Formats: sequence, structure tokens, C-alpha cells
Amino acid sequence: MTDLVDSFLAALPDDPNIISFDSVTVRYGRVTALEGVSLEIPCGSSTAILGANGAGKSTLLRSVMGWQHLSAGEIRIGDAHPHHARPRLAYVPQRHSVDWDFPITVRGVVEQGRYPSLGIFRRLSANDRGLVDAALDELGIADLAGRQIRMLSGGQQQRVFLARAVAQGGDIFLLDEPFTGLDLFGSEELTHILRGWVAQGRTVLAAVHDLGVARSCFARGILLKTRLVASGPIGDVLSPANIDTAYRGGQHCVHDGHAHGEAAP
Repeated sequence: MTDLVDSFLAALPDDPNIISFDSVTVRYGRVTALEGVSLEIPCGSSTAILGANGAGKSTLLRSVMGWQHLSAGEIRIGDAHPHHARPRLAYVPQRHSVDWDFPITVRGVVEQGRYPSLGIFRRLSANDRGLVDAALDELGIADLAGRQIRMLSGGQQQRVFLARAVAQGGDIFLLDEPFTGLDLFGSEELTHILRGWVAQGRTVLAAVHDLGVARSCFARGILLKTRLVASGPIGDVLSPANIDTAYRGGQHCVHDGHAHGEAAP
């Protein structure tokens, strides 16, 4: 971990929660994507963001990154606004949003993780190159550094973008549907990587479509249906009543780990 991130961690208050949402609402014109979401994410935890299509999963991630204007409420990273905590945040996009035909090598992609910290001439220093090497080694793709990304398997491509996130030097990883399109081996490999990150004290927050993957890979969950249905330990969040509320239309009023209200028949 870089000196910059170490200094952020040393400055944090003794609060075990690293990300806090306070009545967060996001609207796109007349459409409400998130409404009144309040929750906390513990430091060094793995959390799956769940919900049906359009429930607000990607909007939640974009809001944490500071890319999404909030219509109401506040998000804090430690004791800072997301814009001021950018060096701590590393984002991994959905694989289908990437142009795999773009002519760039594996190393070139991972080097992009250092771009936000470069000066005006965008030249990699010896320290930058060392961080890129370390990220390639950590994800087990150093031997692929010279390959074009379009020549890789889906699992290898995912590891390239995980390595780019590691190269940024942050300690909070935000992943948008990272398991989509992976075969069983790739999913198991990704699960192992994410568990390793949490064991190192990193915080993982990921939008996830598959409830089975969420149960097997993540310790905590956030279940959305524009509003918050439930948050807390994954087993509590994915109770039959909460799933019914989120995916089949019940009324929802929430507290941490529990939902109250009538599920739709």
C-alpha cells in the first residue's frame, strides 16, 4: 500500500465504518434512482449490492465515486467527501462496457491506474512502474504484460482490470457486476481474489446480479429497490421476505439487516 493511502488510514477516526450514506437520494429528471438511502459499510468488509434491474445498484456505486450528483443527502468516505477521498477509491467497470478491440497491452491497461496521480506530462516514475509491476504480480498476470487485451480469456481480462484498480494504490474497491460473463472457474478465481483483498484489510463493494454468488462470496449485503430494503450480514439481508420485497413488489420500510412490511403475494 502506498504512503499516500497509509496517511489516509492514519488520519481516520476510530470509527469501524468506512462509508456512510445519510438519506441519499438521486434523481434523473423525474425518475428517482435512489430514495432516502441511509446505511454504513464497515472498513475491511465485503459487501454485495443487490436488487432487480433498475433498483439503483450502479447509481449507488457512482455516487460513492463522486461521479453522481446527489439530489439530497450525503455520502462520507471516512470523514471526507468522496471528491476528497478519490485516492482511496478504485473502480472496476462492467466488462461489457470496455472496448476490447482497442489496441492496448495488458501492461498498458494496468498503467492507466497510475494516471490520476501523474503530473501534467503524464510520465510514469520509477515508483509508478514499481506499483504497476506489483499489481501485475499480485493478480498473477505478469507473464501476460505484453499481450493485447483482446487476446485474453474473460477471466484474464477481469484480472487485468482488477490489477489496474490495485495499481491505483487505494484501499476501497468498487466493482460493477464483476461476475457477469465469467465461467465457473473465473467466478471461483474472482471470489478467491476478493476474499484475499478483504483479508488484507481492503474494503470491497460490488454490484452483484446473482444471489448465489452474493451468498458465497460476500459477508454483507445491501438490497435495493430504489429505496433500501435491507442492509447487514448477507444471510439476514437475503431472507425470503426481503427477497420477495425486492424482486416481487412488497412494501418496504427498513432497518439494518431487517425489512418490515407486507410482501406481495
